[in-house]
Amino acid sequence: MCDMSPINRRTVLTAALGAAALSSTPLVTGLGAPLARATSDKDVYDTNIDLYKKLSGQEGIQFARRYRRHELLDNERGERLPYHRTTIMALHGGGIEKGTSELCLGIAGYRPDTLAALFPGEPVYDYWMFEGLRLPSMNQGTNRDLHVTAKHCDDHVALSMAASSLNVLSLHGCTAEQAGVRGSQDPKVVVVGGLNAAFKKLLHEELGKHFKTVDGDDFPALAGVNPANPCNRTMLGKGGQLELSTELRASFFDKDTMDGRPGSTNDEFKKFSGACRKAIARLETRSDQVIL
Repeated sequence: MCDMSPINRRTVLTAALGAAALSSTPLVTGLGAPLARATSDKDVYDTNIDLYKKLSGQEGIQFARRYRRHELLDNERGERLPYHRTTIMALHGGGIEKGTSELCLGIAGYRPDTLAALFPGEPVYDYWMFEGLRLPSMNQGTNRDLHVTAKHCDDHVALSMAASSLNVLSLHGCTAEQAGVRGSQDPKVVVVGGLNAAFKKLLHEELGKHFKTVDGDDFPALAGVNPANPCNRTMLGKGGQLELSTELRASFFDKDTMDGRPGSTNDEFKKFSGACRKAIARLETRSDQVIL
């Protein structure tokens, strides 16, 4: 596997191409606050590939894909060299479920603004994300219309990365109400899900030291237990998923806008990223993490 620099498709395409594609998009008066949804009832696009085809020519304008696979090399005949076990994913990044792109990079070990090391000297992880880039002024539709339910993700790179990983940690956004918060309760909460029970336990333990966690088993729509969900399409057939409330995600940034978030992460952001990384480090010491 070769070393690939971060793939950033945000580069704006030619004006003529963009204008031609934009002319067929619906007009809206504003984006509003997108509601997270773990089911496909309101999805505009059936799959990621369906979206890519229907928005052909709009990558870098309306949506983006970014990923990184780190170099793996073993040319020694008598010993095994280290390998990467875990991939971090944000299937609904950018303006779809705000803050998940930045968290994906942070947990992977990178500063969201410069991609410099967030935790110098510590391991880094492979990552993949899909991002909504729509702006109210562009009359392109809403970012939430770019939401493709996780079980319908068929992006070839995303699925290949999941399939070649022992573990995936997938990041999503929800509302506090969806996570069971009522009345005057603290709305900053994270739902811990996925099919890997051991991973869930470790995430509860590490995140629970600083943040309110609830179990996905109590919230089926946020549980991340569908086998077709990329978080569970790993070598082990199971993984982890986090659904963070809007208020929790907002607390990680001093400037909670699409342009402002990458450069305004705060101590809470690093604390959350660090807790996830501790859970991953503990998971990777288990006996089922050995590849013979």
